[in-house]
Amino acid sequence: ALHDEGGTGAASLADFVGKRERPRHIWMMVPAAIVNPVVRDLATLLDADDVIIDGGNSYYRDDIHHAESLKKQKIHYVDVGTSGGTWGLERGYCLMIGGEANIVSRLKPVFRALAPVNDSASPKPDSEPSNGTASDGYLHCGPNGAGHFVKMVHNGIEYGLMAAYAEGFNILTHANAGTRGRASDAETAPLREPEHYKYDLDIAQIAEVWRHGSVVSSWLLDLTAHALLTSPKLENFSGHVSDSGEGRWTNIAAIETGIPTPVLTAALYSRFSSRGESDFADRLLSAMRYEFGGHEEKQ
Repeated sequence: ALHDEGGTGAASLADFVGKRERPRHIWMMVPAAIVNPVVRDLATLLDADDVIIDGGNSYYRDDIHHAESLKKQKIHYVDVGTSGGTWGLERGYCLMIGGEANIVSRLKPVFRALAPVNDSASPKPDSEPSNGTASDGYLHCGPNGAGHFVKMVHNGIEYGLMAAYAEGFNILTHANAGTRGRASDAETAPLREPEHYKYDLDIAQIAEVWRHGSVVSSWLLDLTAHALLTSPKLENFSGHVSDSGEGRWTNIAAIETGIPTPVLTAALYSRFSSRGESDFADRLLSAMRYEFGGHEEKQ
């Protein structure tokens, strides 16, 4: 695989590609921001029937453009949405594939090698044998762009799931609000019945018990439980939550096709707020309250 966090130039690509037996299959995982120049440079080094496989989190519209452009040189392009994170080496990767059917079929040994083992997921409720390769952890979703389109929506859903867990555990963390002092002034909403909020809950153990038989159990909850067990107060994290672009693209697709996604959109906006992008709006809210009511900000 071609993997480079800092950027790759034509010279180093030439060294990487080298002189190999044809056809060559180049699987690249580079940051989405440099995929376009890397594909352009690779195209100058490859021959007819070679294949470029983009296994990163690229924008599906770029895949369509690359496939059309490379077709003129008879070079094939396959987009693979790859899910599994840093645990993929141990657990295998879920692969969502877009490209020409015959080329995807040629690459099946690669996909089988990277995909999870068959017992990595619970049996389907109907216990019927699966048709196709989905139960093996990889799926040809459709023509160029389809793999990354499916992965894009996967990541949008991931944003929503993460936000739901985070917000729920935050409520549990503040379930002892009635035991804490609370100001009595015009700037503070009263806690009318503090006796209803006097629970000091062990958040890490709640995450652990939910892992065993709960409806909300998931691998994401497994990872959450591990994080809370390692650091119950999460002292090593500031709460600055990044987004790589997939959540934005998911919501753009929803808007353009008229599909309501209030949960996914709210989860994305929450990430923006975590990075201070709402600071000016928050200050303006305080300014307006002062203008119409003389409300002083609480220190």
